Amino acid sequence: MTLVAIDFGTSNTVVCTCDPLTQAPRTLKFPSICRNFKPNKNSEEVVSVVPSLVYIQAPEKYILGEQVRSQRLGFYDSQRLFQSFKRDLAANFRPPNRIIDQINYDAELVAEIFLTEIFSQVRSQVSEISQVVFTVPVGAFELYLDWFRDVAVRLELPQVQIIDESTAAALGYAVKQIGTVVLVIDFGGGTLDLSLVRTQAAKQDTIRAVVLAKSDIYVGGVDIDTWIVEYHLRHLQTTRQEIGEIGWLNLLEIAERLKIRLSQEGVASESWFDDENFISYEISLDRDRLAEILEENQLLEQLRQALDETLAIASNKGVAKSQIQQVLLVGGSCQIPAIQQLLISYFGKSKVSLDKPFEAVAQGALAIGQSVVVEDYLRHGYAIRLWEPYSRTYSYFPLFEKGLKYPCRRDESLVLQVATEGQTEIRLDIGEVGDISQAEVTYDYQGRMSSSQVQKQLSFRSLIDARHIKSLNSLNKNRNGESQVCLAHLNPPGKMGVDRIEVKFEVNSDRCLITSVTDLQTKQLLVNQEAIAKLV
Repeated sequence: MTLVAIDFGTSNTVVCTCDPLTQAPRTLKFPSICRNFKPNKNSEEVVSVVPSLVYIQAPEKYILGEQVRSQRLGFYDSQRLFQSFKRDLAANFRPPNRIIDQINYDAELVAEIFLTEIFSQVRSQVSEISQVVFTVPVGAFELYLDWFRDVAVRLELPQVQIIDESTAAALGYAVKQIGTVVLVIDFGGGTLDLSLVRTQAAKQDTIRAVVLAKSDIYVGGVDIDTWIVEYHLRHLQTTRQEIGEIGWLNLLEIAERLKIRLSQEGVASESWFDDENFISYEISLDRDRLAEILEENQLLEQLRQALDETLAIASNKGVAKSQIQQVLLVGGSCQIPAIQQLLISYFGKSKVSLDKPFEAVAQGALAIGQSVVVEDYLRHGYAIRLWEPYSRTYSYFPLFEKGLKYPCRRDESLVLQVATEGQTEIRLDIGEVGDISQAEVTYDYQGRMSSSQVQKQLSFRSLIDARHIKSLNSLNKNRNGESQVCLAHLNPPGKMGVDRIEVKFEVNSDRCLITSVTDLQTKQLLVNQEAIAKLV
């Protein structure tokens, strides 16, 4: 019986399990799809990751991981190359679907193809999987978590647990040290997450990991690569359209290499040949210019704000900045000197370290299935969205405020009436609401991504999404086209002005919104502790 932890990343994916003899964490290596490299120049250890890439070769024939990268398959037919699909899963707006060989591919299908192959490789090395732990970004909304649960069912996986990536990384570093206060900065290909965790002793030889504060920015290494290329194109006074899609992919690849080299060198240069116009260019970038690019796109300012938010939450819980013992950097983008310098200016050089940039998340997630209990809180609130016809704006009726520890229960029930005479159903637009810092990502009609500077905005994600509907009868659209949750079917039909249903809300240990609904007229219990998102 084996526990498997998967850090499904925007750029790279890491799979860990425990050594059957020593019970120490070990990273699984899949020779056909893994990429092996040293995390930094001083490291003697070689890390194995699976590049999160899928190339559609033919119907039901796919090439994944390192084979896609090393063979540069996207340069033969860029429309068949899928990357950053993990990030697209978590986004509110997604790129248009692609029709390849008369098959409609979206982010969900491509991600499932990728994970299906990952688990095929895992099963070839692990005789019996007892539990699977998935890691997700701190700011992940419920629909993203639901997608993981649904895929786990289709892949016939055993018990599944989900944990924040940066919280898992904290456990990967400090799980055995009782009383440690650790701040993890997890900056990968798609997101930048912060999680402040304190470990405590618990009953029965278990350790309690208390999440004190967290923050997140939906920006990652893929955005930085785009910003570098766009800066270079402005310098050349040309555009993406003029260099063509192959030229754009070439430049993104060069930008990534330059970014990596600048973690060890002060200046990096690469040559680029424009095949369309038969012109050779020299691309040069230094650390100062990279820092200016990050500042121009508001990344460093948003990181400062995320740090301030995290420290303010911690202070309100009685934890001072001086009590943070370690600031641990995780993810490839944390190797950017400007990011490290900003964190050193906040906490001092002695506290900031980058020991496990790629494996800490998956290795820490293993602890969840062993002797660690995580005490967490809601990063987003749950609310009912209401349309105000006079002001023509939305308002939000809060059910649970962000910051509450879960599991938790709403003290007051919600009593509802029908809006029209003879109404047979009561439906509401229920979802998660939160302030999200993100790089605004746009796509053209071919699905090509561009990324603007980081901005902060209010985001509402409905718990019901048309992509997840299992029964059309369970879906209702309001006048603005949003999906609504059906709370109750009424028999007999409702009468206006008369209280009809009482709804109780709670959030369970899996962070799902749970409801119980009683018909006040018939005294029947219509819904008994069911997950809202599963009512479809």
